[in-house]
Amino acid sequence: QVQLVESGGGLVQAGDSLRLSCAASGRTFSGSTMAWFRQAPGKEREFVALISWGGTNIRYGESVRGRFTISRDHAKNTVYLQMNSLKPEDTAVYYCAVSLLYNPATHAQYNYWGQGTQVTVSS
Repeated sequence: QVQLVESGGGLVQAGDSLRLSCAASGRTFSGSTMAWFRQAPGKEREFVALISWGGTNIRYGESVRGRFTISRDHAKNTVYLQMNSLKPEDTAVYYCAVSLLYNPATHAQYNYWGQGTQVTVSS
């Protein structure tokens, strides 16, 4: 059974930093793409960042580019999201996801999802 467990969320002030982690277990993730999405109340799920197995394909959503950095540790089957210069509009539940595709185009192409971790940024 595949499990994705996010951690690292919390309440911070604007301008602060947070690092989210997502530990994956339950199968081999060789060749997979790992990603972060977020969803704020009343809004649709938004793509944040993705990273391919070898790290050759890294993409960011427009609203986080230059502030967030995604990385992964194969030995730990873990993906990270370093979030700097946080803004109130970054407030959302952040979800980790795994796709078996190299370059998934939509959230529908992700096979596994975590339960999410809340990030709240106060002004």
